[in-house]
Amino acid sequence: MKTWGGRFEGQPDPAAADFTRSLEIDVELALDDIAGSIAHVRGLGRAGLLTDPEVEALVGGLEGLRADVEDGSLEWDPALEDVHMNLEFALEARVGPVARKLHTGRSRNDQVSTGLRLWLRRTVDSLDDAAVGLERALVGLAARHPDAVMPGHTHVQPAQPVLFAHHLLAYVEMLERDRGRVADARRRANVSPLGSGAIAGAGFPLDRETTAAELGFESGTRNSIDASGDRDFVVETLAAVALGMVHLSRLAEELVWWSNPRFGFVRLADAHSTGSSMLPNKRNPDVAELVRGRTADVIGRLTATLAMLKGLPLGYQRDLQEDKAPLFAATRTLRASLDVLTGVMESLVVDEARLQAAAAEGYLTAVALADALVERGIAFRSAHHVVGRLVRVAEGRGVGLAALEGAEYAAALAESDDPAAAKLASDPELGAFLRAAATVDGALARCDVIGGTAPRRVQAELAAAAERLGI
Repeated sequence: MKTWGGRFEGQPDPAAADFTRSLEIDVELALDDIAGSIAHVRGLGRAGLLTDPEVEALVGGLEGLRADVEDGSLEWDPALEDVHMNLEFALEARVGPVARKLHTGRSRNDQVSTGLRLWLRRTVDSLDDAAVGLERALVGLAARHPDAVMPGHTHVQPAQPVLFAHHLLAYVEMLERDRGRVADARRRANVSPLGSGAIAGAGFPLDRETTAAELGFESGTRNSIDASGDRDFVVETLAAVALGMVHLSRLAEELVWWSNPRFGFVRLADAHSTGSSMLPNKRNPDVAELVRGRTADVIGRLTATLAMLKGLPLGYQRDLQEDKAPLFAATRTLRASLDVLTGVMESLVVDEARLQAAAAEGYLTAVALADALVERGIAFRSAHHVVGRLVRVAEGRGVGLAALEGAEYAAALAESDDPAAAKLASDPELGAFLRAAATVDGALARCDVIGGTAPRRVQAELAAAAERLGI
């Protein structure tokens, strides 16, 4: 029961047949393969290679198969190697010998590539929907806590105070780029290889452009040799998916730390937490940890696909059968991760008081204080040193920068060799000015640039994101 075999004697070795079978994986292409076959049949009709009754019989049979696939009633035969052979034999059982004309002017090479591109197109669209869902959840969480302040970090050390909403919007930016990359991969995949044949092109005058348009492709491929072995679109999609998972892994990592009682910034809902088989006190963020862990698997699938392609000569090679498992698995993982993190963010409980307390630690307003000194005419490098001395004084006293006395500010300025610093040291209003600059609110307000964490800027970005996402 093969679609080939005229030149062969005997039967394939059972172990070899088992080894080459791909039905368990490529059955996912069933609906896409049927769509490609229907378009191909109509193209054969336009080329005069099938009569109208033959076209009608084949299309009717394929539409019946589609209904059987959709309702789960089609029985798959592992002995038939793959989804394409299963469908071809099922079609013959349904419409008779005319089914043997289906493969006219078509190779398994352009057939598989067409089906995979159709599958990728609809899968990418579902990934985009899921990414929008997570973006909406992030924006919604930010809108519920518009005034919450948290420490921003560099080198995993406290750096500057930022609005919690600003931090969440950083992930919205990442997701927007992810959506763009996946859409870009979709656009380049959206060309039809149907009619390229095995490698040299179909041997009949098929109207490839009309068939491509019928399938929703932008055009047909321009080179039959490239079309038969091209899997760039698989790699591009995998790369976009892998980077998307890396972004989700970074979010997951922060959720793991933030939910630790030592931080206490957030609490995952019971629905997204697990317990311990031994420790009754535990609330484990397993969902976030698994997103982080499965990112490694997706990265590995991208690497495996690139390695599989790197030594292939032009044209189709059976190695390309191995492109589907990593693509299918990686996109499933990304979709599941987007969905589960959407639920996490929608139900996340935020402790604004703990965030605020953390933002008051580590002298996060130091650069704002230096910037205030620059406004009074001191060179930034000099101001940097002055504030460094003020941090040392504050550490010694166990207070924040905004709690220092006017005399302490003046003494630090007097030590500077910057003439403007010495002049400022004698200003009687120095203490009040610098104390205001060194507050968290003062530091936030100072970052009043496009993309900055000043409250009015963050509110504008939240509003823009909400409008863009239809919230």
